[in-house]
Amino acid sequence: MIKVMHVITTLGPAGAETMLCRIASGMDGTRFENEIVSLTGVLDLAESMEAIGVRVRTLGMKKNAPNPLRVMRLARWIRESKPDIIQTWMYHANLVGALAARLAGDVPVVWGIHHTVLDPRIDKRRTMLVSRACAYLSRKIPTRIVCCSEASQRIHKKLGYPDEKLEVVPNGFDLEEIKPDPAARASVREELSIPADALVIGIAARFHPYKDHHNFIRAAARLRRQMPEIHFVLCGLDITWQNSQLARWIEAAGIRDRCQLLGVRRDMSRLFAGMDIATTASLSEAFPIAIGEAMACETPCVVTDVGDSALIVGETGLVVPPGDPQALAEAWRKLIQAGPEVRRRLGMAARRRVQRHFALPVTVERYQAIYASMAAELLQRVPSPGLSQCAR
Repeated sequence: MIKVMHVITTLGPAGAETMLCRIASGMDGTRFENEIVSLTGVLDLAESMEAIGVRVRTLGMKKNAPNPLRVMRLARWIRESKPDIIQTWMYHANLVGALAARLAGDVPVVWGIHHTVLDPRIDKRRTMLVSRACAYLSRKIPTRIVCCSEASQRIHKKLGYPDEKLEVVPNGFDLEEIKPDPAARASVREELSIPADALVIGIAARFHPYKDHHNFIRAAARLRRQMPEIHFVLCGLDITWQNSQLARWIEAAGIRDRCQLLGVRRDMSRLFAGMDIATTASLSEAFPIAIGEAMACETPCVVTDVGDSALIVGETGLVVPPGDPQALAEAWRKLIQAGPEVRRRLGMAARRRVQRHFALPVTVERYQAIYASMAAELLQRVPSPGLSQCAR
């Protein structure tokens, strides 16, 4: 049995966190044992992990107050738990997990990269410093570095990460769970009091400058002037009318009566299946999970050309420059005017593309192969108790 300890900044409802839970759920329980340590107390996804027998703990770190004593505590947990491999997720966890692994006795570490470009105008100074520290330590500490997108790998190679350690494992999607729903179009419109024949454009993204909701709102206002009957559905963390900045943008754009703000939803497959077009408006992405989910639900997508977005949609959607509301609105208009049959064909092609390139079992097996390879290398050097039992 190979024991993997995953260290992640939070277990909140976001991309990397969701992928960790999907991967842990899909791994072979006869070969691998997983546990999760969250650096902070944000544990929205913990219950689903504990339900399948994955232990979840939190270090209780404060986001704006790094504490070396917490690193020491993690090192103690590593010594007590005796994982064969530590998988870390995102910059802060990469740094904390790597330092704790060294303190605990040099346990092999796999870093997870789920970022592309950092912008000092948007990202916090602490995040920039952590990123630079990781670039320096990347040659010294992690055994492997897994990027969720081609763009992440390319950018981090330029930042000085060693090419021989870098590899891409794209995000994956459970196509049994995320799938078309013929009843969703009617049920979503009924729930949201949207006319049954109305066209709906949707965006699923937490409220963050990189997601550029202002771009989305400005594009929505442009399209509304041409097509007054269009409705817009927005969901994600802090996507509510209590978000005063978002509400002000919508009011100023004159589209409040056409916008639904739904916050965090647990029925994303149904929502995506109920949309006519799914979209991003982002300034930066690595591998946007929302787009893969929408495609798996046979919903055509319009994406900004950031990260691997264009690679993901291929010929099944439209790609526009980031920060250009006119181009975004025009792409939406083209898909609307193409008609329902063209959108249906694009949506079917989108799901087939996810099946070919981004199916969850393939992603899970890639991670398992990395862990198995590392465990075999470790066994040749200094067998751990867990690996020794496996060898016997």
